[in-house]
Amino acid sequence: MRYGMILPGGTAAEQLEQAVVAEQSGWDGVFVWEAAYGVDAWSLLSAIAARTSRIRLGTMLTPLPFRRPWKVASQVATLDQLSNGRAILTVGLGALETDLPSTGEQVDLRTRAAMMDEGIDLIRTLWDGGLRYQGSHYTYESVRDDLTVVARPVQDRIPLWVVGAWPRPKSMRRALRCDGVLPQYAGEGSPAELAAMRGWLSERGARPDLDVLAEGETPADDPTAAAAAVKPWADAGATWWLETRWEMPHHCPERMQQVRDRLAAGPPRDAGSQTG
Repeated sequence: MRYGMILPGGTAAEQLEQAVVAEQSGWDGVFVWEAAYGVDAWSLLSAIAARTSRIRLGTMLTPLPFRRPWKVASQVATLDQLSNGRAILTVGLGALETDLPSTGEQVDLRTRAAMMDEGIDLIRTLWDGGLRYQGSHYTYESVRDDLTVVARPVQDRIPLWVVGAWPRPKSMRRALRCDGVLPQYAGEGSPAELAAMRGWLSERGARPDLDVLAEGETPADDPTAAAAAVKPWADAGATWWLETRWEMPHHCPERMQQVRDRLAAGPPRDAGSQTG
């Protein structure tokens, strides 16, 4: 299992320093959230790439139907080059909670799902060097293959993770096309549900190296308890544990200190286990 933390907020400088602490403390990845307005995720991740050498870097998550897929593809490929192959892209339909800014984007669920499916295909086409894509929502055509050549990612296949609503078959089938799944459960979620979801995906031909994510909070001051909290998820088939601190306000001094303390304590790994 690998271990990452979703940085909940703060200024760009604060999150940059948190990411440096994460690498120094043995974490495997840091993830930042992408808001309509706020600290720009891709600028921040590029700065983190310049200050680190090992940890994986990505969003958690990018609301793909609210973005131009070719722009996202460019941002991720640029990060992959600057980080020497450490980029991860996580996409979802986009949240519509009332505390988020209203920007006039598409809100119909079925339309957003179709846009995300096409967006995933278009991004993969560009990363693979393609010059054309024709869909119902997106059209891309270019005669400048030199732009595609210089923007090729370092990784042969940048991991593309997607939110999957379990046990909805259509959402799960989308996960089969991707490299990882961030489960969204009907209830609170449990290791048993994750195991059932993983079994469903495996029976339907999921990639053998499919990443399955679990998330939650573990204590900074009790490594044994932290590792014990994560173990059932690892036993159920999770490949990544994502540490979270989502309570509001995200950017207050107390929250920033909590994040730094948790990162400095290291990931909730069993004493005898190794980084995956």
